[in-house]
Amino acid sequence: MPQSPPAVLLLVRHGQSVWHAENRYAGVSDIALTGEGRRQARQLGEWAARHPVDAIWTSTLTRAVETAEPACRALGLVPRRENDLRECDFGAVEGRTLAEFVAEHPERAREYRADPVAHPFPGAEDPRTAAARGAMALRRIADGHPGQRVLVVAHNTLLRLVLCELLSIPLGAYRRVFPRLRNGAVSEVRIGAEGGALLSLNVPCAPDAGP
Repeated sequence: MPQSPPAVLLLVRHGQSVWHAENRYAGVSDIALTGEGRRQARQLGEWAARHPVDAIWTSTLTRAVETAEPACRALGLVPRRENDLRECDFGAVEGRTLAEFVAEHPERAREYRADPVAHPFPGAEDPRTAAARGAMALRRIADGHPGQRVLVVAHNTLLRLVLCELLSIPLGAYRRVFPRLRNGAVSEVRIGAEGGALLSLNVPCAPDAGP
């Protein structure tokens, strides 16, 4: 039986939020975009007009939904929302900076930096659980759009964990291998029956740039 052609997913971290501007962990907190974040969303919409996609999926958190809106308008698409694309819950560090955590719990912070999967923040979602739910969500999306290009707007830590899961990279290395996904930048992955392949990473949405 012939296999379906693989889908290409264009993964985007949402635009800058108020807490990201202050270097605070947003996680599952529903935080608004800044003016810069809205500008990044508009730029993503302009990119989508130049590089059309067949569907748009987002996390259920407002900052992801708002980032996708200009692209939806540009292409006349109705966004689909997936709760399993939400950001990780950072537990005790929600709304706080890493520097604050280091000052209060230097040993826990040292362990986190050494291996954030084996030593997550107190009360945080298990990163392995987050990686599994996010990867399963992307595989469902890919299965539903064989041979198509799909824009997926989600979150920094979740997407880095998912990239490791899809590319068979140890999860504990996600902060080192993928130091950060830039707000509004596009990373291109192909997901098919043979697994995942990373085609580009952190491509800005400037004119004439992008996959």
